[in-house]
Amino acid sequence: MIDETSILRQRLDGAQRWALLLGAGGTVAALAGAFLSEAGAERFFRAYLVAYIFWAGLALGCLALLMLHHLVGGSWSFPLQRPLTAGARTLPLAALFFLPILSRLEDLYRWARPAAVQVDPILQEKALYLNVPFFLGRAAFYFLVWIGLALIISRFAYGTDRASDEERQSRLARYAQRLSGPGLLLYVLTATFAAVDWVMSLEPHWYSSIYGLLYVGRQVLGALALVLALLGLFHRRPPLSGLLTDRVVKDLGNLLLAALISWSYLYFVQYLVIWQANIPEEAVWFVRRTSGGWQWVALLIGLLHFVLPFALLLLQQGRREMAQLAAIGVLLLVMRLVDTFWLVMPAFHPAALSLHWLDAILPLALGGWWAALYVWQLKRHPLLPYNHPKFKTLVERYGTTG
Repeated sequence: MIDETSILRQRLDGAQRWALLLGAGGTVAALAGAFLSEAGAERFFRAYLVAYIFWAGLALGCLALLMLHHLVGGSWSFPLQRPLTAGARTLPLAALFFLPILSRLEDLYRWARPAAVQVDPILQEKALYLNVPFFLGRAAFYFLVWIGLALIISRFAYGTDRASDEERQSRLARYAQRLSGPGLLLYVLTATFAAVDWVMSLEPHWYSSIYGLLYVGRQVLGALALVLALLGLFHRRPPLSGLLTDRVVKDLGNLLLAALISWSYLYFVQYLVIWQANIPEEAVWFVRRTSGGWQWVALLIGLLHFVLPFALLLLQQGRREMAQLAAIGVLLLVMRLVDTFWLVMPAFHPAALSLHWLDAILPLALGGWWAALYVWQLKRHPLLPYNHPKFKTLVERYGTTG
């Protein structure tokens, strides 16, 4: 079996140490800001919600792409399998990080305040769904489904590494494939409702029937950008250098382009339907995000989250060079955070754009802890599934991986 080089292992160890330092330092700074800054805890938890939605979304996107990989088993997806598996296995940490949000539900969500519900007829009509006990029950169910899928599928996948005979290897691969079909359906349903619960309900008078599906697209695009950025760091070294051929890199570029177009199309459809209907109750969501300074954030998202990546991915060179593809992934990853900020913060600051240093510190703090766990998961197993039956066929057909 080909193993990772010592240089690759040293890089991962170094990345984990830096991630832990970033998580610890960012947490101390953020907690100090919560107690010492003028905005205090209120701004802390708003920024925390943005950071949480971003990082939890990456973990969920990794789970979705992992199940897609096991379902279709294309040659392009094997370089992604272990990075995606590591990302999906961070979901227990996402469940733990959800607890601070539960402690401040009334501050973050208007429907969680009994006094606000009593004077708001719309909230009273939605109280059957938007109430604290049902919210907690749904969240528990979401995490149970997500963590269960991630652990079971990854157990089957990692089991092929330890299996000594080909029959057992094939059986474990089939188990992962059979679970991934219904798992994808469960993911779409639960992620849709989670998007409604955690983000759309910040503005409970507004709704969009496509919002959940749009959020699924955001998660998949973010996770794909993440793993492509990671592959860009190691694509010239074994064991990935032999597998990331021009054909595979081109397929990955096409996949990223398809994910970007799908997300943008859903965004445009949502805007077009609301603009055409011109109903004040629906249009107010976009009005808040295109005025008072928020329009500049929207313009930045349009240019750097769609126009520039789309133009680069259309170029053949941008889809054939792994380094360029990784750079596009980094750009999209940064803009995913900006887009999440633009989605969440206008619910709290509808009149004008509001920025605070905690808005930058908390994504770094949570990201440090998340990245440390991610790298730890990545180091525990070989970077390629050498004993997977389809991977063996792929290597025999296209050459070695080292």
